[in-house]
Amino acid sequence: MKKDEAEELGFVPQKDIVYNKLLPYADKLDSESNDILCKIKGNLARAVQLRELWPGVLFWTRKLSTYMRLYGRKFSKEDHVLFIKLLYELVTIPKLEISMMQGFARLLVNLLKKKELLSREDLELPWRPLYELQERILYSKTEHLGLNWFPNSVENVLKTLVKSCRPYFPASSTQEMLDEWRPLLCPFDVTMQRAVGYFELFLPTTLPPELHHQGFHLWFKELMNLWVSVQNLPGWEVHLVNLFARLANDNIGYIDWDPYIPKIFTRILRSLNLPVGTNQMLVPRYLTNAYDIGHVVIWISSLLGGPSKQAQKQLSGLFNSIASFLHPSNHGRWLMKLMKLLQRLPASVVRRLHRERYRKPTWLTPVPEIHKLTEQDITDFVESMMQPVLLAMFSKTGSLDAAQALQNLALMRPELVIPPVLEKTYPAMETLTEPHQLTATLSCMIGVARSLVSGGSRYPEGPTHMMPLLMRALPGVDPNDFSKCMITFQFIATFSTLVPLIDCSSAVHERNDLTEVERELCSASAEFEDFVLQFMDRCFALIDSSTLEQTREETETEKMTHLESLVELGLSSTFSTILTQCSMDIFKVALEKVFNFATTNIFETRVAGRMVADMCRAAAKCHPTQSLKLFVPHCSNAITQITANEDVLGEEELDKELLWNLQLLSEVTRVDGDKLLPYSTQLVQILQLTLHLKCKQGYGLACNLLHHILRSTALTYPTDYCSVPGGFHQPFKGYLPIKDWGRPGDLMDLQIQWHVPSAEEVTFVFYVLDLLLQPELQRLQSHAQGEQNMSRDDVLQSLCIVQHCLLGAGSMLPPLQGDPVPDLVHSMVSLEETTLHTGVEYGELDFMQESFSDVCMMLPLLEQRCFLEMRTIISDLLHFKGSHKNEFDSRWKSFNLVKKSMENRLHGRKQHIRALLIDRVMLQHELRNLTVEGCLYKTVHQDLLRDLLRLSTSTYSQVRSKAQSVLFTALGTYNFCCRDLIPHVLEFLEPGRSDVTQQQFKGALYCLLGNHSGVCLANLHDWECIAQTWPAIVRSGLSRAMSLEKPSIVRLFDDLADKIHRQYETIGLDFTVPESCLVLGLEMMKSGYPTPAEPMPTAEVVEEGIQRQQAKNLDAVHIVLCGWLYFTLWWVCVLHHSCVSRPWKFEHITIGFLSLLLRDDHPLPTQAVLFFVKSLNHDALIVRKVAISAVAGILKQLKRAHKKVPVDPFDLTGFTNSGELVAGDRPDNRWLQYNSICLPRTQEDWDRCHFVEKTHWGYYSWPRKLMLYAPLSEQPKQCMTREEMTEREQIIYDHFSDPIFINQLIEFLSLEDRKGKDKFSPRRFCLFKGLFRNFHDSFLPLLQPHMERLVADSHESTQRCVAEIIAGLIRGCKHWSFSKVESLWKLLCPLLRTALSNITVETYADWGTCIATACESRDPRKLHWLFEMLMESPVNGEGGSFVDACRLYVLQGGLAQQEWRVPELLHRLLEYLEPKLTQVYKNVRERIGSVLTYIFMIDVNLPHTRPTASPRIAEFTERVLARLKPLMEGEEEIQNHVVEDNGVGEQDERTQAIKLLKTVLKWLMASAGRSFSTAVPEQLKLLPLLFKIAPVENDDSYDELKRDAKTCLSLMSQGLLYPEQIPQVLQMLQEIAGSSSWHARYTVLTYLQIMVFYNLFTFLSDEQAVQDVQALVIRLLEDEQLEVREMAATTLSGFLQCNFLSMDAPMQAHFEALCKTRLPKRGKRRDLGSAVDTIPSAGWNLVRRHAGVLGLSACILSSPYDVPTWMPQLLMDLSAHLNDTQPIEMTVKKTLSNFRRTHHDNWQEHKQQFTDDQLLVLTDLLVSPCYYA
Repeated sequence: MKKDEAEELGFVPQKDIVYNKLLPYADKLDSESNDILCKIKGNLARAVQLRELWPGVLFWTRKLSTYMRLYGRKFSKEDHVLFIKLLYELVTIPKLEISMMQGFARLLVNLLKKKELLSREDLELPWRPLYELQERILYSKTEHLGLNWFPNSVENVLKTLVKSCRPYFPASSTQEMLDEWRPLLCPFDVTMQRAVGYFELFLPTTLPPELHHQGFHLWFKELMNLWVSVQNLPGWEVHLVNLFARLANDNIGYIDWDPYIPKIFTRILRSLNLPVGTNQMLVPRYLTNAYDIGHVVIWISSLLGGPSKQAQKQLSGLFNSIASFLHPSNHGRWLMKLMKLLQRLPASVVRRLHRERYRKPTWLTPVPEIHKLTEQDITDFVESMMQPVLLAMFSKTGSLDAAQALQNLALMRPELVIPPVLEKTYPAMETLTEPHQLTATLSCMIGVARSLVSGGSRYPEGPTHMMPLLMRALPGVDPNDFSKCMITFQFIATFSTLVPLIDCSSAVHERNDLTEVERELCSASAEFEDFVLQFMDRCFALIDSSTLEQTREETETEKMTHLESLVELGLSSTFSTILTQCSMDIFKVALEKVFNFATTNIFETRVAGRMVADMCRAAAKCHPTQSLKLFVPHCSNAITQITANEDVLGEEELDKELLWNLQLLSEVTRVDGDKLLPYSTQLVQILQLTLHLKCKQGYGLACNLLHHILRSTALTYPTDYCSVPGGFHQPFKGYLPIKDWGRPGDLMDLQIQWHVPSAEEVTFVFYVLDLLLQPELQRLQSHAQGEQNMSRDDVLQSLCIVQHCLLGAGSMLPPLQGDPVPDLVHSMVSLEETTLHTGVEYGELDFMQESFSDVCMMLPLLEQRCFLEMRTIISDLLHFKGSHKNEFDSRWKSFNLVKKSMENRLHGRKQHIRALLIDRVMLQHELRNLTVEGCLYKTVHQDLLRDLLRLSTSTYSQVRSKAQSVLFTALGTYNFCCRDLIPHVLEFLEPGRSDVTQQQFKGALYCLLGNHSGVCLANLHDWECIAQTWPAIVRSGLSRAMSLEKPSIVRLFDDLADKIHRQYETIGLDFTVPESCLVLGLEMMKSGYPTPAEPMPTAEVVEEGIQRQQAKNLDAVHIVLCGWLYFTLWWVCVLHHSCVSRPWKFEHITIGFLSLLLRDDHPLPTQAVLFFVKSLNHDALIVRKVAISAVAGILKQLKRAHKKVPVDPFDLTGFTNSGELVAGDRPDNRWLQYNSICLPRTQEDWDRCHFVEKTHWGYYSWPRKLMLYAPLSEQPKQCMTREEMTEREQIIYDHFSDPIFINQLIEFLSLEDRKGKDKFSPRRFCLFKGLFRNFHDSFLPLLQPHMERLVADSHESTQRCVAEIIAGLIRGCKHWSFSKVESLWKLLCPLLRTALSNITVETYADWGTCIATACESRDPRKLHWLFEMLMESPVNGEGGSFVDACRLYVLQGGLAQQEWRVPELLHRLLEYLEPKLTQVYKNVRERIGSVLTYIFMIDVNLPHTRPTASPRIAEFTERVLARLKPLMEGEEEIQNHVVEDNGVGEQDERTQAIKLLKTVLKWLMASAGRSFSTAVPEQLKLLPLLFKIAPVENDDSYDELKRDAKTCLSLMSQGLLYPEQIPQVLQMLQEIAGSSSWHARYTVLTYLQIMVFYNLFTFLSDEQAVQDVQALVIRLLEDEQLEVREMAATTLSGFLQCNFLSMDAPMQAHFEALCKTRLPKRGKRRDLGSAVDTIPSAGWNLVRRHAGVLGLSACILSSPYDVPTWMPQLLMDLSAHLNDTQPIEMTVKKTLSNFRRTHHDNWQEHKQQFTDDQLLVLTDLLVSPCYYA
C-alpha cells in the first residue's frame, strides 16, 4: 500500500488522512495535494528569503495548517523536519509580534503532535530559546506597567509548545537546566514556584535507557526527597507531582518506586480532601493546592504491575477506604474529585495496555517484558474498582462518570463488569417509582454495549442479554417523562447500530455447526420483528400525545419547544437506525405500518406532523424504491385533487389535508437522487401547482419540496449506513448475521455506496432551475427596474423560491467570478487561492453564472421590505457550497461524542462501527467543501459586502443584527477585505456628515464591535487599520447622530472601548528576520520532491525585500508616533472649539487608547509625555488613574541601564567549591546575612560591600555566573543637570520641580476614592519608585514638607498616600550614593516613627504593605536603618494593644521579605518577645503567634539542607515547656479564669502559664497552614496539655482557650507524618489514654480517627503501628466513662469501614467473650445496694459486657451498604442483649435502628444473606413493639 502511494506521489508520506482515500474522487487528490504542497514550500521559502513576515510568511503558514487539516501530514520526512525547524526559528524571533508568534506556535505544535513520526535522530531542538521566550512573556518585567499587552491564551500556547518540543531536546539539556534553575530553589521565595514549574515543563523524560545517566538520574533522588519531606502542601508541590507522573509514565520499569509507594498513596488520599470525624477544620491551602487528578491517574496507572505488585495492593486499599464516600447518600464538594478519579483511572490503564500490547512499536522506549501488565494484574485492577464504580452509578452528580469508567473496565474484563451492571439494570427496568435508577443504569449499559454485544471468548453469553434488554426498554418511550424517553431512545439506537436486526431462527434447522450460545441467539432473533412493531406503536402513542391541540392552549406559539425538538431528533434518529439495520422482511412490515399511520390520519404540520414525516423519511431513506412507490403517488393524488379547485390557490388558510400531504411529500423526497428520477414529472407538476399558493405556510412547504428534490439530485453523499457492507440479504448457509454483532467496520474495505450526480440528474436539476428559477428572476428584475409591479407578498414569495433553489443546487454553482480587488496589500510573494476538487465539474454552467450575477445586480434595487430574505440570499451566494458551516460544526461535535461513547480504546486503530466511519468520510468531504478561508477577494464579493454593510446600517434592528452576523462571517473568509471595508464603515462616524441617522450610526458601531467569535474591525493587528479606526471612534463624539442620552449608544461605546482593551495585543514594530531562517528558506527551496516551482529570488529582489522590511519597520514607528501626535493635537482642538459640549466620555476613551500605545521597545514622543504628565492633575479620576500608570511606564522607558559585573562568591569568602549539593546556611553564603557588627555604616564600608538584591541567590546553590552591580564610579552619572537630560526627562523634571504642580498632585493623591475599599496602590508606588530611581533625590526637598504634613494627619487616605511615597522612595534609592541614602534615612526614620504611632484600624494594612514592598528584593544590609528602627521595642504598650499589634505586623512584613538572610534579627526579636508571650490582649497574642510562625519558618526539615542559623523550634519549645510545667503537673481541669487586665502585683505561676499557653496556641494555629514542615516531635510534648483542655461537645459558648485548643488538635491531627514519627505519636497517645480526665481520653479517639485516615498508607506499611492502634481502641472500649466507650466504638467502626483494621476471628471472639460477662441478677443487685464493696465489681462486669456489645455494634455499623458473611451471626448475638440493663439495651436499639436505616434501600438484595430462621428473628426485632418502646 505504502509503496504504490510513494510511487504515485514521488515520496513516502509521513501520515496522511486515511479517509481521503475513500472519497468518490480520491484518484484526483494525490496530484492536487502535491500541487498545493509545492506552492506552499516554494512561496514560504521565498517569503522567508525576502524577509516578508507579513503578509507572505503568515499567509503561507496558514495555508500549511489548512493543508494539514485536509491531508494530514502528507509530506516527506525531510520536508517535515524542514517545516519544524523553520517554524521553530520563526517562533523564537526575539521581537516577533505576539499574535504572529501564537500563530506560528500553534502550527508548530500541530507539526510535532504525532511524535512517533520523528525520532530523536531525525530532529533535535534547543531548549534555551523556548525558555527565554517563556521568561520574556510569562515573567515580563514590563507588562504590569502597561508597556506590553499579552493575550490571555498566550500562557497555554507556550506551555503546549514546550511540551511538544520536549522529546527533541538534546541529551545534555537536563544538566544545563539543573544548572540554570537550581539556584532558584529557595523554598521561602516565589522563585521556588517558578523553578519547579520550569522543571515540570522542560525536563525531558523520554530519553532512551542508555542516556538515563544524563537524564532523570541527575535529579530524581533530589526532587523525590524534597517532595517526601514537604508536609504542608505548598503551591509548587503540585508541579512536582505532575513531573513524577510524567516520569513514571515515560519510564515504566526503569525506576524502582516501591520505597515511595505508601507515601505516594497517602498523599493522594490526603489530596482528595475527604471529611473525617465530626468537626474537622479544613486548611484552605489544602483545597487550592490539591493535586490534579489527571496527573494522579497517570502516576497510579504507571505504578501498577511489575514484580512487587505493591501499587495494586495500595490502590485496593485506597478504593476500600473511600468506597463509602461514593454511596449516593453522601454528597459534598469532594465528590466531583472522586468521580473524576473513577472516570479517568480505567481510561489511563486502558491507554497503558494499548501501548504495551497493541500499539505499533516506535522509537519511544518500550516497557520491559517483566514490567508489562499481566492478565492477573488486569483482573486485580478491575476487581478493586468494581465496588466503588457500582456505588457511583447512582451518584448525585449523574451517572456519566461511572458509565465511562464501566466502558473502559468492560473492555478489559467484560465477564467481571457486565453481570453486576445487568443485575442492577433488570430490576430498574421493572420499577415505576424510581425513574432515576432507570436513567442511570441505561446510561451505564450504553457504555458497555459494545463489549456486551460482541461477546468474545471472555464473555460468550453477553449477546443473549440483548433481546430481553431491548424488549424491557420499550416502556421507557414515555411521553410523560422526557429524560427517560431520551435515554431510552439512545439505548435502543446504540444497540440497534451494533446489531443487524435479522430473524435468523431458521438457521437453527439449516446449519449444524452452531455453538449452544449461537443457537440460543438465533432462536431469540425471531423476536426482532415483534420488537420493531412494538417500538413503532410506542412511537405512535408518543406522537398522538404531542400534537399541538393536546399540548398547547390556542394563544401559545405554534413552534416546537426545545424539548419537543429534542424528542423529535431522538425519535427520528432511533427509528432511522432501526430501519437501516433490519432485514427486508421486517422493513416491509414496518413500512406498511408507518404508511398506514401517516395516510389514515391528518396531522398538524408543526409538531406531530414533523415527527411522523421524519419517520416516513427514515423509511424512504433506507429503501427508496419500495417507499417512494407508496408515498409519492398517494401524496401527489391527494394534492392534485385538492388543488383542482381553482379557489384553493388564493386561500390564506389552507386545508389541513393539503398541508399535511405537502409536508409528507417534501420529507420523503430526501432520498437517493437516482431513485427520484422516475417520479420527476409528477413532482415537477406538484411544484408548479403549489409554489404560487397564496398561503405562506403552503408555499413554504412547496419550497421545501423544491429544495429537497434539488438537493437529493445535486449533492454527493453516501447512501448506505448499515453495519455490514453490502447489506444483510444473503442466505444463512454461508452467512450468519449473528456473527456480525458488534463488528467494527473495516477501513480498508468499507465499500461506501456514494451518490454522485449522474448526467440525467444534472440535466434534471437544470431543467427544474430553467422552469422555476428563471421566471422568478425575470419577474424580480422587471419589478426592480420598475416595469412590472409586484406586491410585497409576491416579492417575498419569489425571493423564497430563489433562495430555496440556491439551497438545493448550491453545490453545483460555480464560484462567483470577477476580478480580484487590486492594491489591498503589497506582497512580493504570490497570495493566490487554492481551489479544491469536490466532485463537481463546472463546465456547462455558464447560464447559471449569468443568472446569479443577475441576482447580485438586482439585490440593491429591491425594495426595503424584504431585507431578511435578501440577507439570507447574499449569505448563501457568498458561503453556501452544499452545507452550512454551523451545521457542519455541530455534526462534527456529535460525531466526536458518538465516537467517544462507542470506541474501543484498548485495540485502537480506528476500530469504529461502519456507520461512524462512513460519517467521518462524509465529514471529510464537507470539510473540503467548506474550506474557503484564504479566498481571493473579488469585485463581486466587494459589491455583496457593501450590500451587506447597507443592510447592517439599515433602519430595523432585527435586519441589522442578522446582516451583521453574515458580514462578520464574510470578513473572516476573504483575504484582506477588512482593509477595503473599514473606510466605508467609518464614513458613518464622520462628524461632518449631517445625513447619518442614529440607526446607521449604531449599525456602524456594531460593525466595528464584531461578534464574540469573529473579527473585530476596531482592533485588527495592523497599524494601518488602527490608525484609521481609533481616531474615527474618538472623533465620532462630535457627530450629530451621536447622542449620549440613549443608553444603548453609551453602552455600545463602553463595549467598544472594553473590547479594544481586552483584545489589544502589543503590535510589532520590528519585522526583522534572522539569518538562521534564511538558511532554512534556502534549504527548502532546494528540497526534494515535490520540488518548489518558484524561482530562486535574485540578488536584486532580495535587496528589495530587505529595503521593504526596513521601510515597514520605519512605517510602523511612524504610525505610532503620528497616532500620538494626531490624538494629542486633536484633543487640543476639541478643547478649544467646544468647551461647552465637551463629551467627557470621549476624553476617557482617548486616554485609554493612548495608554495602549505605550511600549517597551520605543519611547513615546515628547508631546505624549507632556500630555500624560499633565493628565496626572486632570479633574476626572479615571483620567488620573490611567495617567499614573502611563507615567510609571514612561519612567521605566527612560530608566538608564546600570552596569553589572560577574563575581565569584567563593573568591569573596575564601572557601572552595566542594561541588556537592548543600542548601541552607553555609560558610560560603554567610556574608549575605545581616550582621550588626559589620554593617556598612561608613562610605568605605558601603563601597566594600557586595550587595545582592535578590533573596534567593545562594540559598540552594550559586548561579553559574553571579552578576552584581559594578561600583558607583562605573555607573551612569547621578544628579544630572537639566541640560544633561533628554527632552522627555526635562518635561518630567520641570513638572515635578514645580511646587504648584506637586501641591495639586499630592492633594489629588490623598483624596478618598471608595471609602473602606481603597488599598495601597502598586501603580502609584511604581510612579514614585520611577521618579526617585531616574531623578535621584531631585524632588525630595519639594516632597518633604508634604510627607511631614501627611504623616501627622491620621486620615486613612492621607496615610495611604504617604505610605505609597515612602515605599517608592526606599525602593527607588537602590543606586543612590551612600551620603544620599544616609541623609534619606535621617529624614525617613522620624517620619515612620510618627506614622507608626498614628496607626489606625484603616491604615495598618497599608503600612504593612508599604514596608513589605520597600524590603522586597533588597539586600537587608542596605536597609539596616529601617530594621534597627522597627526593632526598637515594638511591644511597649504605648498607644494601647492595637498599636503594639500593628507595629509587630509592620515589622513582620519587612522581615518576612528577607527570609533566611536576617537570622540575627530573628534571634533578637525572639529574645525580645519571649518574656512578652504572656500578653493579656487577644489581638497582640494573635499577632505574636503569626510573627512566631515567620521566625521559625526558616527552620525546615528538607533534604541536603544544613541546620539553620535562624531560631529553631526545638530549643524554643523546651523553654516554653519549662514555663508551662505548672499546668502539666496538676490533674484538675484548666479553666480560663484570668481577668483580662494587667493587674497590680505579679500573678501566680499557674495564671502566667495559662496566658503563655494562649499565645502558644495562636502560634500553633498560625503555623499549621504556612510552614513547610511540621515540627512533630516538639508539638508532641504539648499534646497532653491540649487534650486536657479541649472540650468534648461542640459548643460555641466556650472561651477562647478551649476553642483554640480544639482547633489546634484538629489541625495537628491532619498533619502528614513521616514513618519514623508514628511510634512517637502513638506512644504519646497511649500515655494520654491513661489520663484521669475522661475528656482527654475521649479526645484521643477523635484525634486518632483523623490522624490515621490522613496517614492511612504510612500506617498500614507499619504492622506494629496498626496493632498498637487496635489495642488502644479496644482498651478504650472498656473505659469506665460511657461517652468514651461509645466514641471508641465509633472509632473502631470507622477503622473497619476504611479497611484499616479487618474483622478477624480473634477480634470477634474477644467481643463475644466480653458479651458473655455475667451480670448479677437484678433482684440480688437491689439487695446488695447497701453493701458498698461489691458494687465496683458489678459495675465493671456491666462495663465489660457493654464493651462487648459495643464491639459487635461497631462491626455491624462498619458495613452500612452491604451484608458481609459474618454479619447475620453478629446480629443474632446482638439481639440476645435486647433486654439487658441500660446502657446496653439502648446501644442494641440504636444499632438495630441504624442497621435498618442504612440497609432499607437494597433490602431485597440483602435479605438473601440470611437464613429463614434468622430473618424471622430479625423481622421480629425490627418491627416488634420493643422497637418503638
